[in-house]
Amino acid sequence: MLIKLPFYARAVLICIGIYTFISMLYITQNIIVPLIFGTIIAILLHPVVSFFVRKKFNRILAICITLLLSFIVVAIFGVFMYSQLSLFSDSWPIFINKFTTLINQTINWIPKYFDVDNVAINSWISETKTELLNNSSSAIGQTLLSIGNSVVVVFLIPVYVFLLLLYKPFLLSFIHQLFSNEKQNKIDIILNQTKSVIQRYLVGLVIEVVLVAILNSAGLLILGIDYAILIGILGALLNLIPYIGGLVAVSIPMMIALVTKDSPWFALYVMAVYYLVQLIDNNYIVPKIVASKVRINALVSIIVVLAGGALWGVAGMFLSIPIIAIVKVVCDHIDSLKSIGFLLGDTMPAITIIKIKHFRKD
Repeated sequence: MLIKLPFYARAVLICIGIYTFISMLYITQNIIVPLIFGTIIAILLHPVVSFFVRKKFNRILAICITLLLSFIVVAIFGVFMYSQLSLFSDSWPIFINKFTTLINQTINWIPKYFDVDNVAINSWISETKTELLNNSSSAIGQTLLSIGNSVVVVFLIPVYVFLLLLYKPFLLSFIHQLFSNEKQNKIDIILNQTKSVIQRYLVGLVIEVVLVAILNSAGLLILGIDYAILIGILGALLNLIPYIGGLVAVSIPMMIALVTKDSPWFALYVMAVYYLVQLIDNNYIVPKIVASKVRINALVSIIVVLAGGALWGVAGMFLSIPIIAIVKVVCDHIDSLKSIGFLLGDTMPAITIIKIKHFRKD
């Protein structure tokens, strides 16, 4: 005999379930985060594996070749970024000296135009330095712990990718066994359409990163900003984090322009270049190249990015948009969840104007 619970009891149970689920995601992040990264990479690499399998390669050999090619591409990119970072680190003391000079000039400029005592500013800076020094030991410990976790993630992701690609038929068979025979055709359609849309979306994101990196680097090179290629690539990667990433991406080259250039106008020029790149990205690259069927509206994007950052840190901020895009794709292909897919998307419904007739008594 089923007992129908009142609304408040169901609401409490739902809240407890959500809290427990989020707590488990936070506790198991060292397992979940690399697994999600591995799943996304496996979806990206699956067409390459299928290509080698069609060429009569053994499946395990096809996966190994695909992973080897991916490793070579990542290694080339890593070597290039390392060389750029090495050049940047050599000039780091010069940046620090110039930045310190700029801060001192700002401190001397503020009392001339604002009712602020020079002594108060210097006192605040001294207190801030003391707090930073006191917190440095714990910060170093957290940094080392984060580096250790990152190393573990780097080694886990290829293992997950290999196993997910190897056991793909097994996992698909498991999904089919969850449903009755009458629904097998519909499950096939949903899985194939979902896989196709997700692959197009993820490949589109990769192309978007490449194009935005080229545009950023070209604009910074024209302005003569130091380390333009490194900053342009970093800005393109940060661009994957909606809104928040864009602000961080433009602030870095603006600060470098302030430190390295004689005129502060270059910082405004950098802002103009990044604004132009964002216009091109939002009005051409995203609608034309990134699959428009999985575009997420601004409100949901901001919420999931902040939630991902609070839950899993920087990795959560990067993963939040692909995860919510995958959720939207799945919801769009399941009738009972289409309303959730509509809520996540950016399709504005037509505004219905209701006219009220006024009746007059004669």
